[in-house]
Amino acid sequence: MSALRARLSVVLLAVCLLFTGQALTTAHRAAAAASADPGYLMVHFTGDSATGQMLYLAHSTDGLHWSDLNGGAPVLNSKIGTKGVRDPALVRSPDGSKYWIIATDLCIRCGSTYQNGSPNFVVWESTDLVTWSKPWLLGAAGLIPGGKNAWAPEAIWNPETRDYVLYWATNATVNGIFKYRIYAARTTDFRTITTPQIWIDPPGTRPVVDTQMTEVPAGDGDYRYVRVSGDGQNTVEGSNSILGAWTQLGNLSSIGLTGNVVEGPVWMKFRDRNEWALYIDYNNPQGVREYRPILTTNPFDVSTYRLQASTGYDMGGTPKRHGATATLTAAEESRVLSRWPNSPARRLQSFNFQDRYIRQTNFDVRIDPNVSPLDDSRFRLRPGLAGTGTVSFESVNFPGYFLRHSAYDFQLVHNDGSSQFAQDATFRQVAGLADPSWSSFQSYNFPDRYIRHYAYELKLDPITPTTARGDATFRVTS
Repeated sequence: MSALRARLSVVLLAVCLLFTGQALTTAHRAAAAASADPGYLMVHFTGDSATGQMLYLAHSTDGLHWSDLNGGAPVLNSKIGTKGVRDPALVRSPDGSKYWIIATDLCIRCGSTYQNGSPNFVVWESTDLVTWSKPWLLGAAGLIPGGKNAWAPEAIWNPETRDYVLYWATNATVNGIFKYRIYAARTTDFRTITTPQIWIDPPGTRPVVDTQMTEVPAGDGDYRYVRVSGDGQNTVEGSNSILGAWTQLGNLSSIGLTGNVVEGPVWMKFRDRNEWALYIDYNNPQGVREYRPILTTNPFDVSTYRLQASTGYDMGGTPKRHGATATLTAAEESRVLSRWPNSPARRLQSFNFQDRYIRQTNFDVRIDPNVSPLDDSRFRLRPGLAGTGTVSFESVNFPGYFLRHSAYDFQLVHNDGSSQFAQDATFRQVAGLADPSWSSFQSYNFPDRYIRHYAYELKLDPITPTTARGDATFRVTS
């Protein structure tokens, strides 16, 4: 009996060691996966050009070296308000379930000037950081007596009031002085806000335009929050309450930045060390604007600030102007990099009318020759919204809009994130029905139907006769 118990003990010990080994291996793999920290995201505009006043994305693995996403093309643009956006802020809800992008509604050289802008902001909302709502206008300066422009919005969650503090610059006359001041209001949804109150008002006639603040982890200094303002002196302040009193800590003159050479300050905490970057929209001595990082291990001690050497950072291929940064989670990074790979822009040439290409015009879709502007006929072939091994066609000049069939007709439609939209906008790329060296596109949810043109309009039809096979065959070309 004792011999039997001994054998059983040995067997049980072996089983325990086996499961323990498997658990340790699993834990080791999980730890190894977690050690590859996700990176950082930047949303920005590029300048005053027609395409510059849209929103772009860049990604970094270390917070200092940035790569443009989406092939350096915009990911969001606005067709409301002035039809241009600048100075974006990126806001994440405390539980990570919602995101907002809030931007200045301003399009220089297309109807707006710096003196005559907009009293509104443009806002987008998302639940996943990649599928964004259609934009809406949020009134701001119009709620201020005599308020003119609304510039450079920022927002932060306020745990004291359990809502968001939205703050921005508006020019208005107060006590006989007309200038830009920073106003603040509260909101829960970025659709309505409370009555704005003056938040920052430099003495005399000195204006302030760009202010950005961030929360500092507990124990990392004497204050909970730090902010920097583009007030001509580039003032740095600290506070323990967003809407409470602020203490002046110095300015950026200690590193040679005085006057109006600095715009759009943006704070970013490195995730792997006790160091901060303050990105600034910097007017360098050559008169060229560039985004540049200031580094510090103590954001409350201005004497520790140092401009990063030019060899220590890389802002990527597109110009970076007043933007926002976010430290990504692994899930967020995976979604962002999958959504905006550097896919080239492509055109779809008709097989039987080879001078014609698929294009959108007023969101209707057809084939035409001599398309102008050319981007009306350029698409990015994205991984299919509804399934692997498929494609979806995203417009180049209307990011977030895809070719979609409805009642077997095609339009260019904004992705609403629904499963129905994903299925209607997804296709299988197969050998061309009229020539296997070309391509045809089979519907994902109606597999007996293909994209084809009829009377130059794009349709989704079953394909049988010889002529229809030519109508349903296209060359993917640049």
